[in-house]
Amino acid sequence: MEILAQIKARRIFLGLKQEDLAEMADISLATVKDIDRGVGNPSLKTLEKITNVLGLVFVLQVRQ
Repeated sequence: MEILAQIKARRIFLGLKQEDLAEMADISLATVKDIDRGVGNPSLKTLEKITNVLGLVFVLQVRQ
């Protein structure tokens, strides 16, 4: 499952509204909506904020 889908699934599992996640992660509501639609391209900093709120661990893997 790709990261955007995992973020959406975790948000829903925790019972958070899009607005809640945006406020808690200090990001825009538009960013959360884009992520939920699978069209977002969040920065690493934004992903870090979101995963911290959702209790997820973000691991960046480099493919060679």
